[in-house]
Formats: sequence, structure tokens, C-alpha cells
Amino acid sequence: MADTEEWGKPVERKGRLTVVLALATLIAAFGSSFQYGYNVSAVNSPSQFMQQFYNTTYTERYHSPMEENVLTLLWSLSVSMFPLGGFFGSLMVAPLVNKFGRKGTLLFNNIFSIVPAIMMGVSEIAKSYEIIIVARFIVGICAGLSSTVVPMYLGEIAPKNLRGALCIVPELFITFGILCAQVLGLRNILGNSTGWTLMLGLTGIPAAIQLLLLPFFPESPRYMLIQNGDEQKTTKALQRLRGWDDVDSELLEMRQEDQSEKAEGHLSVFSLLAQRSLRWQLISIVVMMMGQQLSGVNAIYYYADIIYSSAGVRESDIQYVTVGTGAVNVFMSVIAVFIVEASGRRLLLLCGFGICCGASVLLTVALNLQETVTWMPYVSIASVIIYIIGHGMGPSPIPPVVGTEMFRQTARPAAFMVAGSVHWLSNFVVGLIFPFLERGLGPYSFIIFAVICLVTLIYIWLVVPETKEKTFLEVFQMFAKSNKVELNLGDGDLPPKGLKESPEDALKATPF
Repeated sequence: MADTEEWGKPVERKGRLTVVLALATLIAAFGSSFQYGYNVSAVNSPSQFMQQFYNTTYTERYHSPMEENVLTLLWSLSVSMFPLGGFFGSLMVAPLVNKFGRKGTLLFNNIFSIVPAIMMGVSEIAKSYEIIIVARFIVGICAGLSSTVVPMYLGEIAPKNLRGALCIVPELFITFGILCAQVLGLRNILGNSTGWTLMLGLTGIPAAIQLLLLPFFPESPRYMLIQNGDEQKTTKALQRLRGWDDVDSELLEMRQEDQSEKAEGHLSVFSLLAQRSLRWQLISIVVMMMGQQLSGVNAIYYYADIIYSSAGVRESDIQYVTVGTGAVNVFMSVIAVFIVEASGRRLLLLCGFGICCGASVLLTVALNLQETVTWMPYVSIASVIIYIIGHGMGPSPIPPVVGTEMFRQTARPAAFMVAGSVHWLSNFVVGLIFPFLERGLGPYSFIIFAVICLVTLIYIWLVVPETKEKTFLEVFQMFAKSNKVELNLGDGDLPPKGLKESPEDALKATPF
């Protein structure tokens, strides 16, 4: 072995990206996170053809055309059922991951993708728009589960020096899913009267691939050891993921985490809220998730077509400009994967929210001056692109990473359930109220988003520490002072068999 020993204890080496770890990451993200992004954007391009189908079906049934307000209501339901399903999916996270494990929950979650994919694919043949509305709710459940379980699974199988990069991969696949839906939604591909049902049904393919391949990869080692107590399977899983046999130091860290929280057991959401030792972690993840969605990213996408149109972009070309902004979003997610371990989480969050704040102010000014200054529409387009760059750098990918690192094993499912609920409710609220904000305040509605970005930035600056390359226990210890608690590892923190504990290690066993 390449490891050297000091006081009889192996020196911990940095984890590497093995084939097993890379494939597990890609399959989990493609089979789950990709669908989240794909279904966010899948109904946008073919919306006019879907509404025509609604109207035609209604007319055939009732022998009279659908009233405009009824059509608006049905279409609003078709769109809003997705985030509503996401909210219900986030409420299912804790019971499912505790019962089936992280990988098991992802496999179970494919039901909520394959079934609605079939439903949406046959909706036109069945002449039923109700099927689409119900299917959008079910596929929203899939997105709600995947948006929290995938980062949890990847955060627990990754070595600490790669955890940030691997936990951003789901966000990369979300943006890639959005881009794929935008490309397939072009009028000359599937975003037309004959291709839209196929476009909606394609969401089942990634789920089927994951269902076939993910069973060959390990379950979360932390779940198997801390929650199932199966050290033999944990050791084998770690050896496969790390690419070497000596995983004693990582097992020791898991045992320490296990001992430190034995008295807590599985935390429910209510017991999590009552935990003084997790108070600031919980507040922080709620603030970051609210800031992520209430910063106006969905409103920016909603308003983009109007901005492009006012800048003189032809109606037929707006779809291509939208695809271009989607490509920028993917590019920024790729950059974040490669720089998160070098720059740290905190810096990306601060820079990202700062850029979004500045871009929102600039967009407000540009929209107000668009009619009086000839070149101002181009500033509006630049503001949208700058905003997307800022959001793709930090607010979009980083909160799930930090959320994974701030909570220990027994608290993580309940914490992710809270975080996911906040994420989807905030998403739903922005989609619901932005049209009214835009109607009442016009361009000044983006000032509200600028203020939210600024408030979130200040909170992160004052409260959220850097968690890069820290173990879960080290992060917990960083918050212990703010929470006014002490971390007690208990008496069970013994080194692995065959290793001798040095006097210095004995002194370090209890951090306080």
C-alpha cells in the first residue's frame, strides 16, 4: 500500500474519481436530475399546440368551443401541477430514504417517471387533456424526490475532496435537461402539432436506463453502516468506490459520526426543528433554498422572450436565442463542477448572488430606458445573460452541496425534506405571483429580486462557513459554537482493529 503510518494510524489519502464512482454519479444524475430539467421546459415550446389539442378535445366532447378562461385555467393547471407534485415529492424524501436507502429510493422513483411518460405519450390518442394534468403532477413527484435524493446519495458516496464537484453534477444535468427540451422543442424538430406527445413521452427513457444500470452500483456506505449497521457491506462498497482496499480511516470517521448521534435516532421534521444543535444549519439551508428560487431565476426565463422581442429579435428567431441562453446555463454548470473544490462553496455563493443582484438592477434600468435609448435593448439582453451566468455559478448548484455537508446522517433526510419543500413552494410562489408583479410594477418587479439576492448574500457572508474538504463531523463542529452546544462523540470511538491510537489522537477524540 502507498499509505504511510504515523503512530500506527494510516495517513488519510485524498479520494480519486474511480470508474465506479464516476459511473454511479452519471447514472444517478442522468436518470433523475436530467428529467427534472427536461420537464421544467418540455411544455414551453409546444404550448400553443397543446392548447389547440385541449380546445379540439373539448369541442368534440361538448360540441362547443372552450371558453378562453377555461382554457387558461386548464393550461395553468398543466404547468403548475409540476411544482406542486415536486412539493409532495419532497415530503416523501425522509420516509423513503430511511426505508429503502438512497439508491433504493432513486430506483423506486422511476415509477413516477415511466408511468407519466406513457400517460403523456398516449394523451392525444386517448383524447384526454386530464391525463396530461395528472401526469404532470406525477412527474413533479419524481422531480421533487430526485432534486433532494440525488445530491444526498452523491454526497454520501463521494470522498470529501470531491464531494462539492460531484454534488454539482445533478445541477449540470438539470441545466442539460432544460437545454435538451429547448432543442427538441424547436418547431422543425418536435415542438409542433405532430411531435409534442413524443417530446413529452421521452422523459421515460432516462428513467428506464437508470432502472437497468443503477442496481449494479453501491448503496451509500454511510447509510449501510450508520443506519443499517452492516460493516461488511459498507467496507465492500467503499473499496469499490475508492479503488483501494484500505478504507479504515473513512470507516473510523463514520463510526465517530455514528457514536455522536446514537442518542438522536432517526430525526423527524418536528424533532429536527427542536434540535438546538442543528438550529443554524436548518436556518441556513432554508435561507439558501428560498434565495435560490425567490431570486427570480424563473421570472427571468419568463420575461426573456419579451426582452428579446423588444430588442428587435424576430419572433421566429426567439426560440433559437432561448436555446442559446440554455447553453450558457449548461456551460456555467460545467465551470462550477471544475472550480468548486478550488474556490470553495462560500465564494461561489457570494459571487453568484452578487452578480444576480447587480444584473437585476441593470435589467430594471435597461427596461425603463428601452423606448428612449436605441441601444438599451441590447443592454437588457446582456443583463439576462449576466444574470444566468451569476445564477449558474452559485445560487443554482451550491445550496444542495452545502445542505448535504451541514447535516449528519440521521438528520439529513428530514433536513432535505424541509429544504425540498421550501425549494418547491418558493418555485410555485414565483410562478404564481410574478405575472401579477409584472402587471403591477412592470420592470420595477426585478428590484424585489435584487433585494432578495442582496439579503441572501449578507446572510451567507455573516453565517455560512466554508465547508470545502471538511468531514460531516468537522462541519457540525463548526456550527457547534453558533448553536451553543458541545459535540460528544461518546465512548464508542475506537480506531479500526489492528491500529494503535496515538496519545495525540486520544486527545483529539473529543473536540471540546
